[in-house]
Amino acid sequence: MNNSPSVQTVVDAITIEPGQLRIATSNIEARPMSFVDGGERLGYEPAVARAVCDRLGLEPVWCPMPLQRFYPELSKGDYDVVWFNQAITQERRAWADFTRPYGRFDTAVLVREDSSIFERSDLSQRRVGILAGSPNHQVTEIFPPDVEIHPFDCSDHVPQTMLAALRQGEIDAIVEDELVLMAAEAQDHAFRVAFQIPTQRPFGVGVLPGNRELLDALNDTLNGLLTDGTLAKLWGQWIPYKPYPF
Repeated sequence: MNNSPSVQTVVDAITIEPGQLRIATSNIEARPMSFVDGGERLGYEPAVARAVCDRLGLEPVWCPMPLQRFYPELSKGDYDVVWFNQAITQERRAWADFTRPYGRFDTAVLVREDSSIFERSDLSQRRVGILAGSPNHQVTEIFPPDVEIHPFDCSDHVPQTMLAALRQGEIDAIVEDELVLMAAEAQDHAFRVAFQIPTQRPFGVGVLPGNRELLDALNDTLNGLLTDGTLAKLWGQWIPYKPYPF
């Protein structure tokens, strides 16, 4: 008789609530990565999360909160993971262990349609909006030295606030993840993506340090989704206009 614990029993033992994966996330509209429509969470990241949870026999439970609360809340032990547009950076590694990447993404610069900004040098003496604490701050190091950086607080209304500031001429450009800005361009012809920056940042799932069992389970499952083509299929469904990075 085999007395070894089942996979489900093991997974239940390493999540906060048996049968659930409690996910610290945001309701910020970040199409096509993640957004809420009619009460349903859609996009590439939720699709990958559901695929992972299906294989682990878990129910994904999304817990929206302000971006700046992700890691402090994770450290309290009330959530299993942070899963929302998280580029893997050294600063974030101080708060969480990260899974293997489920995507790699570039950075872009969004401007008004009538703007004269088309390349990096055109940002000279311009006002550039960026999310406070975003890893995209590192990108600004390659901009002209006289660029004015205007940080926006990380709240659920930041994208709308930044777009409104751009529309009204309070800033001249926005630096953000390429997919988010491409979606803004598609939804409002008053904006256009001026140029892209090939950062290819890896995005992963943040897990509370020390929970090696959960990290390993997530990594094994993501590797399985990559190997059997499921990850490529989901990428093609939600991000068909970008080359699959794996």
